[in-house]
Amino acid sequence: MSVGTISLTGLNLLAQIDLSDALEAVGGNRFFTGFTMIVHIFWAELFVGFALAAPVLQAWGARTGSPRMDRLAHSLTRFNVLTFSVGATFAVLFLVLLVGLYPQVTASLFTHFFYFIVIAMLSMGLALWGMYTYYYKWDRYSVLYKGRHIAFGFSMGFFIWIWMVIMTGMDTFMVTGGGAETLPITQDNIASFGVALQGIFNPLFTEMVLHRTFANLSWPAFALAAWGAFMYIRAKTQADKSFYDWTTSVGLTWGVGFLMLQPIVGYALVYALKVSQPEDPATAAAVGGAFERLTQGATSNLLVINLVLVVALFILSNVAMFIGAERHPEGGGRVPIRFFALVAAVAGLYSISPLANFPFFHMRYVMMLIMILATLGAFVTYMRGRLRFRYGSPGTSYRVILMTLAVVAAVVALNMGFMKSNSRVPFTVYNQPDFTVEGQPPPAGLGR
Repeated sequence: MSVGTISLTGLNLLAQIDLSDALEAVGGNRFFTGFTMIVHIFWAELFVGFALAAPVLQAWGARTGSPRMDRLAHSLTRFNVLTFSVGATFAVLFLVLLVGLYPQVTASLFTHFFYFIVIAMLSMGLALWGMYTYYYKWDRYSVLYKGRHIAFGFSMGFFIWIWMVIMTGMDTFMVTGGGAETLPITQDNIASFGVALQGIFNPLFTEMVLHRTFANLSWPAFALAAWGAFMYIRAKTQADKSFYDWTTSVGLTWGVGFLMLQPIVGYALVYALKVSQPEDPATAAAVGGAFERLTQGATSNLLVINLVLVVALFILSNVAMFIGAERHPEGGGRVPIRFFALVAAVAGLYSISPLANFPFFHMRYVMMLIMILATLGAFVTYMRGRLRFRYGSPGTSYRVILMTLAVVAAVVALNMGFMKSNSRVPFTVYNQPDFTVEGQPPPAGLGR
C-alpha cells in the first residue's frame, strides 16, 4: 500500500469522526468558547493596563528626574511587546470558535456593528504602531526627543483605550439587549448605523467603561507588585534589589488607588443593569433582565463569591501597606495604618457575614463604604510615609502577600467577566430569542 493511499484512508477516517459528544462531555461549545475568551482577557487586561501606565510613569520620571520611573516604563512596554502575540492568538481562536459554533449571532453582530468594528481595528493598528515605535526607539528618543517619545507612548495608551471602549459597547449591548428602548436586530435595521449607535450607548455602557478602565489599571498593578516581589528574589546586586522593592511599592499604591473606586462604580453598574430590564420581555426567560439572573438567579452565587474576593483584596491590601511601612526609618505611619486596616477588615467581614442586612437592608453597603474609607485612610498615610522609605530589604511575608494579592485580583477580574456573560444566558443577545447560547444554523440571507 502506498503512502498516498494510507494518507487518504486516514483523512477519510478523520472526516467520519463526530466530536460533538466529546465536546459536550467536557463542557460543550460554551465552555471552550468562554475558556478561550477568558485566557484572552487575562492577557488583554495586562496589555491595556501597562499601555496606559507606561507613558504616565515615564512622564512622571521626566518631571521628577527619577531614572527608576523610566526603567519601569521600559519594562512594562517590553512585557507588552513580548506577550502581545499570546493574547492576539487567543483572540483569533475566539473569533474562529464564534464563527464556527455561533454563525448566526456572529454574522448579525458583525453586520450590525460593522463600522464600529472597523474603527476598533484601526485603533488597534494605531496602538500597535505607537507601541512598537515607542519601544524600539527608546534608546535614542528617550534621550534626544523625550517629549516626542512620551507622545508615542500616550498614543499607544489612547488608541488601545478607544478599542476597549468600542468592544465594551458591543459587549454591554449583548448583556442588556440594548436597553428597554433599543430596537432588536432585524433584517430591516441590521445595517443601520443609527440603530447600532443606539445599541453601543446602552444603559450599561458608561458604567462598564469606567469599571473596565479602573480594573485594567488596578489588577495589572497588583501583578506588577507581584513581579517586583518575584524579581527581588532573583536580583543579584543591591541596586536591583532596591529597584524591585521600590517597584512593589509602586504597584501596591497604584493597585489600591484604583481598587477603592471599584465597589463604587460596581454599585452604579448593577443599578444600570437593573434600569436596563426589558419593558416588554420577548419570552419568560427574559423577565427581570440580566439583573434578576445576576442577583437572584443562577449566577447569584458568583456575585457572592466575587464579593468575598473583593473584601479579601481590601484586607490583603491593608496588610501589605502595614508591613510595607516598615521601610520608614522611624516606622512612621504604622500605628494609624494598623488602626485603619483593622476597621477595614471588621467592616469588610461584616459585609459578607450572615448579619450583613442587620439592622437594616442596606447595612452591607454601609459596611463596604466604611471599608473603602478606612482603606483610604491607610492609603494616604502610606503615601505620606513613602517619601522617606528605604528600599532594598522587604520581608518574606510582605512578598508573599503581594503575590497572593495578584492571584486574587486576577481571579476577581476573570470572575467578573464570567459572571457578566452568564447573566444574559440563555441569550447571547439579551431579550432576542433568535440569538441563544444553543447551537444555531447559519443565517439565511440576513444582512444582505
